Amino acid sequence: MGPATTTLATTAAAAVAVEFLHLAPAAVRLPPLRRTVARRTAGHGTAPGHIALTFDDGPDPRSTPYVLDALDDLGARATFFLLGSMLERAPALGRELVRRGHEVAVHGWHHRQQWYPAPARDLRELRRATEAVTDLCGAGPLWYRPPYGVLTAGPALAARRLGLRSVLWTAWGRDWTAQATGASVYATARPGLTAGATLLLHDSDCTSAPDSWRATLAALPLIAEHCRTRDLTLGPLRDHAVRSCGGP
Repeated sequence: MGPATTTLATTAAAAVAVEFLHLAPAAVRLPPLRRTVARRTAGHGTAPGHIALTFDDGPDPRSTPYVLDALDDLGARATFFLLGSMLERAPALGRELVRRGHEVAVHGWHHRQQWYPAPARDLRELRRATEAVTDLCGAGPLWYRPPYGVLTAGPALAARRLGLRSVLWTAWGRDWTAQATGASVYATARPGLTAGATLLLHDSDCTSAPDSWRATLAALPLIAEHCRTRDLTLGPLRDHAVRSCGGP
């Protein structure tokens, strides 16, 4: 093997190593690892009888107001993971979330996967989204959830640098599909609706099937009734005593 070949092999190995380190945090989505570290990575809370209710992808003027009214009717509060690009279009709705007693958090600027390492980009975009949430909503965020739940090294380190705690979820309703209904969302979420759970739902269809948010809306009374009959409380992550996978 000549010097050129050796150099090429070394460069390739280094590139593979960098990519492995970048993707390593995302491995917690794999079932064997998720079972062992779920309480840290998926947002398992320790507050007695509490379920964290969370929404991704808003704020969306077409759908978020309906979700807010439904939560008011149910007497529930939640954490909304906001996209900076959506918030920029509807800043008044971001302030309305806070005014109604909900918690705002960061979902990134764009909803895209971060498969390839680009630490400068990750920090720049996450800082931009964090500053937008702080300035436009009037409340400093505590939490970061990566799009698709894929927490790679770049965004994870950027979140930590910005003072955000990364958190995923323990239960979902698959409310983003075209086939979703209120009953199906509830049925999918129900096995995971136990004390300490973090439930993932969506208040926008900007990255989902058109009008899929209506299934979420229809599921909310069913989820609330499930919790009421089991002496469980729906609330935001700030009340959840969550064990997160990073941050201060």
